[in-house]
Amino acid sequence: MTRAIVLQHTPTEGPERVATLLAARGIRCETIPLHAGAPLPRDVDADQLLIVMGGPMGVGDTGSPRYPFLAPEIDLLRKLLARDAPILGICLGSQLLAAAAGARVYPNTRSGPDGKPVPAREVGWGPIDLIGADRERALDGLPPQPLVVHWHGDTYDLPAGAVHMASTPVCRHQAYRIGRAFGLQFHPELERETIAVWVREDADYVRGALGPDGGAQILADTDRHYNAARPIWDRLLGNIISVMQ
Repeated sequence: MTRAIVLQHTPTEGPERVATLLAARGIRCETIPLHAGAPLPRDVDADQLLIVMGGPMGVGDTGSPRYPFLAPEIDLLRKLLARDAPILGICLGSQLLAAAAGARVYPNTRSGPDGKPVPAREVGWGPIDLIGADRERALDGLPPQPLVVHWHGDTYDLPAGAVHMASTPVCRHQAYRIGRAFGLQFHPELERETIAVWVREDADYVRGALGPDGGAQILADTDRHYNAARPIWDRLLGNIISVMQ
């Protein structure tokens, strides 16, 4: 791989640590700001990696005039999956990848006090349970329950033929691989400063998920956990890059 094409859906969700790790391998990133009206590429060259970032929209918004890029993105991902191209989808990116692979994407729920389903947003710091670490190269050298940052309300069924790589009690499908394509529901790409930006700019979403003190809790957890978590995130991302090359 010589270049990575990054599809960006919002100004605050860029490639960050992914770009840093790629640069160390001599791979430069070209970011396409879809949120600003930049055109989606019709295809990706054989020596390029496609990275699909997160965003506040969802697969359920496909067809909305507010997000005209979503349907073409799914079409592009479907084309790339058919030829086993290297892809990394993060959060929304993992959901779009799952949709392209034919899986259902839908709001995550849990049982409420009356037994009826209620929305289950997974926001802030929490562990994931890794699956198949003894056979998945992307999980080499990782602890069995690494701490990550979550920020999502949707989930998806595991695509047909995908390898299930991580789970949580709140959201079963946290990571998967289809050939050289990887979907991560959580956010290992984040720099410390970006977490504070999200807490500030997405304050209503955080309060809805965690209550009035949720933002302060995320910031406190970031101070407590970030320095130890980042090398683990870098290891995961570095492993994935190596598998895709």
